[in-house]
Amino acid sequence: MVELADIVRSAGPAYVAAHAGKLLPSHRRTLNDIVHCRTPALGGSLYRCEDCGTLDYRYHSCRNRHCPKCQEDRAQAWLERLRTRLLPCNHYLLTFTLPRELRAVARSHQSTVYAALLREAAASVQMLAHDRAWVGGTLGILAVLHTWSRTLEYHPHAHLLVTAGGLSPDGTTWVKPAHARFLGPGYMLSRIFRAKLHAALARAGLDQEIDPAVWDQRWTVHVQQIGTGEHALLYLSRYIYRVALTNHRIERFQQNSVTFRYTHARSRETRHVMLPVESFLTRFLQHVLPRGFPKIRSYGLLSPSRKPDLERARHLLALHEIRPSTGASTSDCPDTTTVYATTAPTASTLHCPACKRGTLTLVERLKRSRAPP
Repeated sequence: MVELADIVRSAGPAYVAAHAGKLLPSHRRTLNDIVHCRTPALGGSLYRCEDCGTLDYRYHSCRNRHCPKCQEDRAQAWLERLRTRLLPCNHYLLTFTLPRELRAVARSHQSTVYAALLREAAASVQMLAHDRAWVGGTLGILAVLHTWSRTLEYHPHAHLLVTAGGLSPDGTTWVKPAHARFLGPGYMLSRIFRAKLHAALARAGLDQEIDPAVWDQRWTVHVQQIGTGEHALLYLSRYIYRVALTNHRIERFQQNSVTFRYTHARSRETRHVMLPVESFLTRFLQHVLPRGFPKIRSYGLLSPSRKPDLERARHLLALHEIRPSTGASTSDCPDTTTVYATTAPTASTLHCPACKRGTLTLVERLKRSRAPP
């Protein structure tokens, strides 16, 4: 199977040389990390089977969040931690998309625009939810940034996991949405979001770089009910720690071109994209986030500063024994097999590949650039 590391290892040096004056440090680091991930360059750990005594050596991962080999493990661990935080109620998945006219300024000012996208999307939902005509309480909101389309084109948008209901202002009641199976209208959210993002970019001094006509257009906000917390986790597994392109989608790398597949959003057909290797690397690197930028953020009841309110809401839900509806059947949820699969399990789950019975225990951690014993 062709991996992204194979492509970068083969075509990366020429790409870096051709773009030496324009390549961002974060792009250089990502290419370097992907090439060396799980190779002797990063060292490894030596394990011994407690049952049969077999020695097993495993290379260390690069832990770069854009590397397809590393993110599956992190996603699994993160989702396990999230299970303890999610409230036992129904949830909605909201998607806020930046219009095409804003993508140039977003690409040039990534940290500013991405942060505003996440912050103002969450603020828009909460502003609507404060109105008793819709909810009348504080929601729990988890926001995740994505910048790509299925074909790796630049498409910044935010996915928000939102509780179906909220904590009342006095903290004594869990308030259900005023309309069953309906959180709020997308057209109202899009207007609020457009106004809030306009104000945020103006405060940042970026309004002069934007065509004013975009503020008169209709923006897209998609609202979807996705059921209980567990169903919500299955849906969220599509987005948390996901990289722009996974290795299993790459089909061919030959004659200086790369072919990868994707699933068409409407027809659900499998389609293919073939790109010159330089264009392919350019598409991939435009989704590398600024160093240190948090792509996952919590708001409302899920904010770290609102832990007492979160526990109060959990107590109220348990007290009234609110039984959430399924909202979405298991068949509607994404296949999470590839999300939860791990290519390098943690030490607590390592099993001997030889005897299939014993548990592997750590013997020694070996330094970088040292080959297996």
